[in-house]
Amino acid sequence: MLRIGLFLLTNLAVMVVFGIIMNIIAPMLGIRLGSGGTTGLLVMCFVWGMVGSLVSLFLSKWLAKRSTGTQVITQPTTPTEVWLMQTVQRLAQNVNIDMPEVGIFDNPSPNAFATGWNKNSALVAVSTGLLHSMDAKEVEAVLAHEIGHVANGDMVTLALVQGVVNSFVMFFARIVGSIVDQAVFRNESDSPGIGYFITTMVLDIVFGIAAQAVVMWFSRYREYRADEAGARLAGKHNMIAALEALKPATAYPDQMPQGMKAFAINEGKSGGFSFAQLFASHPSLDDRIAHLQKLAA
Repeated sequence: MLRIGLFLLTNLAVMVVFGIIMNIIAPMLGIRLGSGGTTGLLVMCFVWGMVGSLVSLFLSKWLAKRSTGTQVITQPTTPTEVWLMQTVQRLAQNVNIDMPEVGIFDNPSPNAFATGWNKNSALVAVSTGLLHSMDAKEVEAVLAHEIGHVANGDMVTLALVQGVVNSFVMFFARIVGSIVDQAVFRNESDSPGIGYFITTMVLDIVFGIAAQAVVMWFSRYREYRADEAGARLAGKHNMIAALEALKPATAYPDQMPQGMKAFAINEGKSGGFSFAQLFASHPSLDDRIAHLQKLAA
């Protein structure tokens, strides 16, 4: 919770300072931004942009369970479930976090994910396909990778980055919309005209696409960090072996729900149109393996 509070306060302060500067520049450019000025617009965009991300973050565990059909293990009934619980508990203790919930979801593709707004109240889940296709050392490495995400606070940071990026997309789209409305469409009234609405709608899409590339860059960066954590906790050789074992699954369409792909260990093969690696939530498995191989033993 402290991480969320500090992140929000820091970025709100940055946006307010930026707003004050824009309040000085805007009149020089002849831009009218209404009674609230640039600072008012910034605060509105900040609140609006962050609300969706924070709601998604706080509901992440519930949504993950519902979308994947994850069954949380409360009382282990099989040797596999007992081993999963013991392994996750040991890994969590090694990074000084509380024991996460552990679950299994029915999916033939080898995959796993971790989610939750609080690293001391997280969820780690693995697919039936992963349990059937990997040996114990490889599964342990995957679990270590997911525990690395939890310990690094990646779910929180990704949500906050998404929220801040959304805020700036809204803000700059409306600033440019005001400029176009007044300079091109010659709107001299205090109310926004058709030029403002057309421009902001178009730029919300254009800036949104560019902003998503930034968010996906961070998503790829956190995968490298989680791989490093997996290598430290379960051994570099085992982490590399686990990534190698995931390769056959990348030849087939990803069966994870769309909203969970960024949190899974394996992105799989995406269907439809794609802007290739620029908008991929995960680096390629070959890149991840090469990164691990460069680490000291």
